[in-house]
Amino acid sequence: MTRLFTGTAAAVTTPFIDGAVDYDALRAHLNFLKENSIQSFVINGTTGEGSTLTAEEKRNCLKIALEVADKDIPVIAGTGSNNTAQTIAASKEAEDLGVDALLVITPYYNKTSQKGLVAHFTAVADAVSIPVVLYDVPSRTGMTIEPETLELLAKHDNIVALKDATGDFAHFSRLQAVVDDTFSFYSGNDDLALPYFAQGGHGIISVLANALPNEYQELFEQATTDHKAALETHQLLFPLVDALGVDVNPIPIKALVSHLGYGEYELRLPLVKLEENESDVLISLFDSIRKDG
Repeated sequence: MTRLFTGTAAAVTTPFIDGAVDYDALRAHLNFLKENSIQSFVINGTTGEGSTLTAEEKRNCLKIALEVADKDIPVIAGTGSNNTAQTIAASKEAEDLGVDALLVITPYYNKTSQKGLVAHFTAVADAVSIPVVLYDVPSRTGMTIEPETLELLAKHDNIVALKDATGDFAHFSRLQAVVDDTFSFYSGNDDLALPYFAQGGHGIISVLANALPNEYQELFEQATTDHKAALETHQLLFPLVDALGVDVNPIPIKALVSHLGYGEYELRLPLVKLEENESDVLISLFDSIRKDG
């Protein structure tokens, strides 16, 4: 059985300088991630502020990720939107660039029904010949992929995985029951990584892995071999994970990525930076983890 990846993928941030994408900083950050155990790059997603990037910027970010990955690890492109035709066009373009898979979110704002989800995701999967990862994040979209819907979608040859950011473990159990073991589940919640792995999750698409890639991959590996060590790693990471909730993603993680030296601490509106005292708390916790680790 071949999965896109097992373990930790980074939902990669997009660095900016004076309003423009800082491609040099992006390349340096991606090299850091690859050199520190990351198993996949997820580009142009929520954490990458994909909704504020132009089509040209998205293409350039994907090209750099593909160059750095150099076929050693998969590159997954965030191409989803609330416009099916637009999602198909972005997905086909990403496929043409050479990405390994697509991350496609449930439509938001003009959210649909479960029947509409089947039609939307099927249309996207029919239009490409590479794997599709469904993305379920009801806190941002206002809807959830129900088990019956996943059961239908998982029958499509190109729909191979789900990024699950529901935070609902009973729901996860219901989803697991309707697919076979070739289908992959990836957590979308850093704070729930360990229990998600314990329940059979195949990995995580992580925000904090932008700054702590080794630690999150170690947590995944420990979860299957040494529960005591995994719990210790979880407890080491959790105060920082918890502190990231000070504001919406990716505002806090970009402070840490900038602290590591990969670009300025800059976001695009409507996102705004943390207050200095809030950043200081995060950086102090982060430095403490790196020292303890």
